[in-house]
Amino acid sequence: MSDLVPYKAPPLPVKGGRLGFLGLAGKMTALATAALALKEGLWVLKRRMEKDADDADRLAEMCAEAEVEPRFTALITDSGTALRAVAEAAAGVAGAADEMETNSRGFVDAHESEYRGVYEAVQASGVQQAKAGFYRKR
Repeated sequence: MSDLVPYKAPPLPVKGGRLGFLGLAGKMTALATAALALKEGLWVLKRRMEKDADDADRLAEMCAEAEVEPRFTALITDSGTALRAVAEAAAGVAGAADEMETNSRGFVDAHESEYRGVYEAVQASGVQQAKAGFYRKR
C-alpha cells in the first residue's frame, strides 16, 4: 500500500463566476513558475541520486573485496540499482514539468496576444460591459 494521499486542488477564485483576464494570466504565470522550480529541483534530485548510486556501487565493490557477507553486499548493490531507478524517474518527471512550463508560458503568450487589446479597450471605455457570454451567437 502506498503512503501517497490524493491531492484535491482548491477551486480557483473567480470574480462574478468567471476568471478575469488578469487573474487567468496570473494563475498561468504562477503555474509556469512552479513548473520551472519543480523541474530544477528534479534535476538536482537526479544528480544526487546518480552520485549516491555510484557511491553504493563503490561500497559494494569494496565489500566484495573485503569478503563481506554476500547478502549484505547484494543489498548494497540493490540499493544502487534502486537509486538509479529514482534518478531515471526524476528525469522523466522533470521532462513532464518542462513540457508543462513550456505549455503554460505558451498559453500566457497566446492569451496576452488574443485578449490584451479587448481587456484594455474595456478598461478604457468606462462603460459597464454585459455579462460574459451575452454576445455569444447561438
